[in-house]
Amino acid sequence: MWERGRPPRKPRPSPIIVPPPPPSPPPRLNLLLPRSLLALAARAMPSRRPSPVLLLLLALALALLFLLLSPSSPSASRLSRSLASGYASASSSPASPAAPPAPVKIYMYDLPPKFTYGVVRSYTAARAPSGSADAAAVLPDEQLRYPGHQHLAEWWLFKDLLRRRPRDRPVARVDDPRDADLFYVPFFSSLSLVVNPIRPPAAANASGVAAAYSDEAMQDELLEWLERQPYWRRHWGRDHVFICQDPNALYRVIDWISNAILLVSDFGRLRTDQASLVKDVILPYSHRINSFKGDVGIDGRPSLLFFMGNRYRKEGGKVRDALFQILENEEDVTIKHGAQSRESRRAATRGMHSSKFCLHPAGDTPSACRLFDALVSLCVPVIVSDYIELPFEDVIDYSSISIFVGTSKAVQPGYLTSMLRRVSSERILEYQREINKVKRFFEYEDPNGPVNEIWRQVSLKAPLVKLLINRNKRLVERGTNGTDCSCICSTTPTDMITAG
Repeated sequence: MWERGRPPRKPRPSPIIVPPPPPSPPPRLNLLLPRSLLALAARAMPSRRPSPVLLLLLALALALLFLLLSPSSPSASRLSRSLASGYASASSSPASPAAPPAPVKIYMYDLPPKFTYGVVRSYTAARAPSGSADAAAVLPDEQLRYPGHQHLAEWWLFKDLLRRRPRDRPVARVDDPRDADLFYVPFFSSLSLVVNPIRPPAAANASGVAAAYSDEAMQDELLEWLERQPYWRRHWGRDHVFICQDPNALYRVIDWISNAILLVSDFGRLRTDQASLVKDVILPYSHRINSFKGDVGIDGRPSLLFFMGNRYRKEGGKVRDALFQILENEEDVTIKHGAQSRESRRAATRGMHSSKFCLHPAGDTPSACRLFDALVSLCVPVIVSDYIELPFEDVIDYSSISIFVGTSKAVQPGYLTSMLRRVSSERILEYQREINKVKRFFEYEDPNGPVNEIWRQVSLKAPLVKLLINRNKRLVERGTNGTDCSCICSTTPTDMITAG
């Protein structure tokens, strides 16, 4: 056909040329269409002008392809959502704060008062001046004060649970024992151990006979009370928590409660089948001297090394006498024998606040409050105690805030002082800055201090407790198979099983 009114055109001869290759499909199609299909389509294309039918079929194929890839397609939508969620999780910053885990639910036993406030009253009565009235006897419980002591943790934890702090903490107190993951036994075991003073108590009854207090009897009565509780008998105390910060606290019943989580300050008096780092928590002693309120610096610290404490100790503490002999005549070193008293604490405060380094040798046990006195004084501890265990080591690197010296080297004449004099002023400042960052972990009066950290450590034991409880349910043989399980205290006394 031709246009009306015009003669038909003469056909031109086709030039001999190589036809250009078909245009490349968009990148998206290349990713989705197999190469064989593209090659087949290219071979089907004529060298001159494509057939209208072929163009129509190609358009329909492309429309179908885009329809399948459209977001409205259910399969494509699922794929898009999956990719989007994967990208969101991959691109989220690792530094983004995660939601805090649900607090571990803890039930505090309502012990008879003689095990809590009654211990405080007995301690006060044993020290009342002769002939004077016992002031603590007439005070209500909420007005009683725990005596100044390095074992104050048992008071702080007890009062903390009574206050029912917000539930965004590691543990939350519950009123129904059926809801509890753990059970706290708030017996003031360390104070009970020292109720009776070294000298005969001044308080006496009407007949003039001094009032007696027996820590051994209190321990026996506590165990008898617990054995009447169904939640104690259920797992024989494995999900219970006791505080026995003094190394001799609860010594009479320790074998009966060794399945429980023990809050201790070291393992100096405990066997490996009674306590371990796996199931128990190390607590800091309460510092006895005032915290240092100044800034980091060495200008006000002319003394190189300071120590004040009992020179004569037993067992591993015998190193103290050797250190006294080596250091007492050294220049810029203050080393004094001193017992616990107000005057001694004032002298220790002055000494620690004016010294660069504070010596912490082992005593009757590997740890003592003197270490924490040094830390709150910004006095760099020099620890000579080969078997010491330290609190909160999952968050505190003690090598950045303390100097550790093996006992065998420390007792070599001249070793300690020459080593400390080589420590540069800048390095001392680094130690002090690091101590400042973690000092709150050793100040019980700090709202974000050791109480919260102790509960966090306790909460971390809950999964292990659950594991051991479930494991015990299916054990048939209780005998040993050659594996030492003492590190998790997995044994149950035979007479306990019989009693159950």
